[in-house]
Amino acid sequence: MTVEALLEKLADGEFHSGEELGQWLQVSRTAVWKQLQKLEQLGLPLESVKGRGYRLCGGIDLLSAVAVEAALSETARARISKLDIRSVVDSTNTVVSQAAASGATAGYACAAEQQSAGRGRRGRPWVSPYAQNLYFSLLWEFEGGAAALEGLSLAVGVAVARVLARQGLASVRLKWPNDVLADGGKLAGILLEMHGDAAGRCQVVVGVGLNVTMRTGEGIDQPWTDLASLLPQPPSRSELLGLLLSELVEVLACFTRDGFAAFREEWQALDAFRDSEVTVRLGDNVVPGIARGVDVNGGLLLETATGRQVFNGGEVSLRRKL
Repeated sequence: MTVEALLEKLADGEFHSGEELGQWLQVSRTAVWKQLQKLEQLGLPLESVKGRGYRLCGGIDLLSAVAVEAALSETARARISKLDIRSVVDSTNTVVSQAAASGATAGYACAAEQQSAGRGRRGRPWVSPYAQNLYFSLLWEFEGGAAALEGLSLAVGVAVARVLARQGLASVRLKWPNDVLADGGKLAGILLEMHGDAAGRCQVVVGVGLNVTMRTGEGIDQPWTDLASLLPQPPSRSELLGLLLSELVEVLACFTRDGFAAFREEWQALDAFRDSEVTVRLGDNVVPGIARGVDVNGGLLLETATGRQVFNGGEVSLRRKL
């Protein structure tokens, strides 16, 4: 018996007795109890009531490979070489990077219920509670190395924003270079990692973390939000993952042909900081100015006291001026 099998039974949010669980899983009640303790270690809200049994308060929306594939577009079905759904991993980006090193090709996708060492841009931790949000990565291949990837994180942001807008989220905005915001809170983040020839053929791991039903913000050091707070009825996590992968495949194919220029106008229409006073931090250097959108390569345009400057990704940090 595995924790995953037990979760499948408890996912409905209803009470199930220890005897019922034991019969369904064909194990002793003692074995059931040991697995129930593991659920608490995962941070899941397990409730126990004498005479009624156990339940997960509110149920749980587990990822289903069948449901994800059902939500994929025909193009995505053709371009995604493998859909790998896992329970707990250190990081989906790490899983995909390791797969790439072992010969995986473009289209390999990995999603997990939980990340034990999820990370965001600049090495920051990404809080990844079990089965509450989406954590997934997709492998893609490009010619031309790092130069061909300019503006890619912004294009991925456009893909995420398109899907969310179709779900009725009118307040979605993009923050340079890799954040998706809504109502002033961070809703999603993007992490790109390149492998291979920096001047030639390379593989890129496109990682996305999206808050769906975040129960607590413990460990998050900035304003955040989730889809459950923004939409009356968010789609299931599996459906949403299928929709996001489908849009990503389309955007990555377009980006491969046309670069960021094909997405610049759309990104600027969603720019959360456009024409706002901001500060840009590069190491110990802080530059104040007014954000004026991005150039054709996705570089941040900052109007300063000494003239217009362009900042690219890397270790650059953008903040609204207080």
